[in-house]
Amino acid sequence: MRTLRRTGRGGAPAGPALELIPLRVDGRPDRGGYGFPGALRRSGRVHGVDGLRALAVILVLVYHLTPDLLPGGALGVDVFFTISGFVITRLLLAEFARTGDVAMRSFYWRRWLRLVPALLAVCAFCAVLALTTRLPSFDGAWAAIVLAATFLVNIVRASQPDVYSSDLSLLSHTWSLGVEEQFYFVWPPLLLLLLRRCRARTVLVCAAVVCLLPLVWRSVLWNPTAAHRIYNSVDTRADQLLVGALLAVVVALLPAGHPRLAALGRWAGRLAWPALVLLGLIVWQVPMTGATAWTVPWYTAGFLVTALLTAVLVAAVELRPESRLNRSLSLAPLVWTGRHLSYGLYLWHYPLARLMSDLGLAEPWRGLATAGASFLAAYASYRLLERPLTARPRRAGRG
Repeated sequence: MRTLRRTGRGGAPAGPALELIPLRVDGRPDRGGYGFPGALRRSGRVHGVDGLRALAVILVLVYHLTPDLLPGGALGVDVFFTISGFVITRLLLAEFARTGDVAMRSFYWRRWLRLVPALLAVCAFCAVLALTTRLPSFDGAWAAIVLAATFLVNIVRASQPDVYSSDLSLLSHTWSLGVEEQFYFVWPPLLLLLLRRCRARTVLVCAAVVCLLPLVWRSVLWNPTAAHRIYNSVDTRADQLLVGALLAVVVALLPAGHPRLAALGRWAGRLAWPALVLLGLIVWQVPMTGATAWTVPWYTAGFLVTALLTAVLVAAVELRPESRLNRSLSLAPLVWTGRHLSYGLYLWHYPLARLMSDLGLAEPWRGLATAGASFLAAYASYRLLERPLTARPRRAGRG
């Protein structure tokens, strides 16, 4: 006999999603996790994903410091997007699988603690230099500081049809933070609405459909003057985050030992190394900016292709922890850097590169000094801001 769970937490009436999820069949557990049993399968971070995050930020640093060395190094941002979509959606699904709901206020508070204080520290550093020095890169940098602190740089850049304005150059790299935060104002509430009102497989279908919408939209928008609009806007880059989110939904749907989960792991393991090679070739040979033969395919389908290749890598390390790829990406220095310093490195390296240039350092000392200063600043940010602020709620939560 099939019975349904009718109450939520504390005996309160269940929401629509809870009404639809069978709890027991013939007295035995049938499906756990409110339709997402895979979300309960494991907790904690995957070392290989942190290692992949470290490689991505290193690509961005190399691209910004020596762009001729890796013309496609900006792809590290694309990899970040897909990892972020996977990790955040997995966290949301895990909470829903445990409790039947998602505490959105707590989710956004944690996001604020994780991202904003460290960003404001970089903005404060730039503001102090703007006030106390005559360094060219920091002179009149107030527009860049205000827009970076409010996650609006990407919107301004998207509105510039020709070359980017020099007013934003000091903190122009924060465009990607704007894309992420604007995405997370929309995706978690939409996902929660689907979780509450739809069956688990319907959530999967909806996630797959919305993954394709930015591709169609880019194809409609494309013309040579729309490159900035496409590159910087959340509606044209959302598929890179949504592919990661879709992978998280797939993994959460399948319980441990499910044949389809095993098959997904096998195929991800087989395709992981070819995917890594293809990403490496893109980094080595495909310029991300400027008018080239790659521009049209890259600005239409290329973003989605990169997201799919990254998702293969994430699936491989998530589902095959014993694989050679996961062991390679789980080297302690990579994991520690990806877990603790990747965000700080991304934040600090760009204004520090401008500072080293203003100080008159010549290559290769400029790049070396920027890299060293970026690691020191990222470590200070982690120890003094990020770790204290994000550890405090967890301790309180443990009671």
